[in-house]
Amino acid sequence: MDRTTQHRITVCTSCKHKGTDCRPGYELIEKLRKAIAAAGDSITEDFAISGVACMAGCDRPCTVAYHGTQKATYLFGDMTPEDDIDDLVAFAKQYAVLHDGWCSSVDRPGKLRKSTLARVPAAMIALEDSKALVS
Repeated sequence: MDRTTQHRITVCTSCKHKGTDCRPGYELIEKLRKAIAAAGDSITEDFAISGVACMAGCDRPCTVAYHGTQKATYLFGDMTPEDDIDDLVAFAKQYAVLHDGWCSSVDRPGKLRKSTLARVPAAMIALEDSKALVS
């Protein structure tokens, strides 16, 4: 695995289960951090896990995003701290070794096959030639 690549898992902390005040994001972050640490050196050094106030997945709490340098970003919905930690860790292992982050839904583990809200291609920023700017 290329250790120069930095990865991040971001969990929505404001998602609520409908009709309740339950915000499972904080519990999901805690359980995910413990599970990633338990997974060992294969992914521990390569992933940062944090929360964010909102990722606009309010109808499908809890939302979780995977980001990587020069990689596609994934947004998953309907994640729970009780049921989905193993699938989230399995995807972290998979995502870490994908060159461009791109994978088919059938290749994703368990529930992540059908809970994808978005896959956003890596940003490709083209810099204009400085000579073209002068003319």
